[in-house]
Amino acid sequence: MINLDDAIAELSKDTITITDDSPTTLTMGNDYDPVSKPQHYGQGTIECIKYIEDFLTDEELTGYYRGNIAKYLHRWRYKNGVQDLEKAQWYLSALVQLQNRK
Repeated sequence: MINLDDAIAELSKDTITITDDSPTTLTMGNDYDPVSKPQHYGQGTIECIKYIEDFLTDEELTGYYRGNIAKYLHRWRYKNGVQDLEKAQWYLSALVQLQNRK
């Protein structure tokens, strides 16, 4: 089992590149990434997260991001380890971007 200090050290090795104002463009350096671009959310003409961002108000989207951050921070020790921490980090980055646009 990985401890919190080791998990944070692992996270610091990855670089998240922001290519525009949309949180959906956060990448981890390749076409498929289970954190920022999971295969199962890109089956249609629009990514699921982009659809959610388009129809929620800013207040609702803030709550959506906060809920996902809480979920992944709660379960990382018991389910997907560092990958869940990376997902929490992705949603936190999206939340920061949303708040900076206000």
